[in-house]
Amino acid sequence: MLFFLLFLGLPLAVYILFVVSPFVQSFYYSLTNWSGLSPSMEFIGLRNYERIFNDPVFWKSLRNNLVLLAVLPTVTIVLAFALAVMVTIGGDTRGGVRGVRGAGFYRVVSFFPYAIPAVITGILFNFVYHPNGGLLNGLLNLPHDLLTRFTGSSPIPAVNTAWLGDQRYALAAVAFAIIWTFVGFYMVLFVAAIKSIGQEVLEAARIDGAGRFRTAVQIVAPMVRDSVSTALVYMGIFALDAFTFVSVMTPNGGTNNSTKVVSLHLYQTAFSDGRFGEASAMGVIMALVTMVVAVVVITLIRPKKADR
Repeated sequence: MLFFLLFLGLPLAVYILFVVSPFVQSFYYSLTNWSGLSPSMEFIGLRNYERIFNDPVFWKSLRNNLVLLAVLPTVTIVLAFALAVMVTIGGDTRGGVRGVRGAGFYRVVSFFPYAIPAVITGILFNFVYHPNGGLLNGLLNLPHDLLTRFTGSSPIPAVNTAWLGDQRYALAAVAFAIIWTFVGFYMVLFVAAIKSIGQEVLEAARIDGAGRFRTAVQIVAPMVRDSVSTALVYMGIFALDAFTFVSVMTPNGGTNNSTKVVSLHLYQTAFSDGRFGEASAMGVIMALVTMVVAVVVITLIRPKKADR
């Protein structure tokens, strides 16, 4: 009995205290008009939810989250898997199955962006995207500058795009910074999963005439499905948040709310507008959306009994 209390009861109590209890408390606050500072609050039922559903900024923010949900996991996981394959089985076809030359160096370099705090990454990309003197515009202006220097004029116009200020590019610019940050981390995750595959399986595929691409898609990918499922869930959860990058790179949500996400709208509603009840309602909605996304991803990716 003591064993169950220590190893089951204690973790369950911690989970209820730090996970279930705050969610229940947030749901209660979402049914009130609490300002966040007032010691008293009035129960107003579902009025906060009605206000949210009639709020165009919330729907624009949710649309941005859904765009990130479609782009971030897909691009990040595909790139990370491709890099993991390259450094594990993408090497010379002679001898044993191994990665490309310098695979260890590529692992370290790819993982380095993840080691940088997200706030620092956001600030760095603010400089990269700056319309005047930013690295991106500087690279795009190289042909213009070279022609101007050697011929005195250039038919190629100069680029002065404000990447984070232009609503056509702002969300994509933020997404690129996030992808750059996380690709290396998930590459390391997939490398560990691929390393757990028996060497004889990969060598047998090579003997049967399977090329690198076919081996990666038809043999390696199904065998690391659990790791892919985990990566998709975590990237999906991050895409439904993305608060740190958006708040650092576009603190006000971008031009015409082009980069605003629900977490940033929630933060501004609570701490700038003093409507903690409404902000709690947004949190409850996003928690439910996140749980639904996680369940859908796990259900679709999880192998069927016949595949096990």
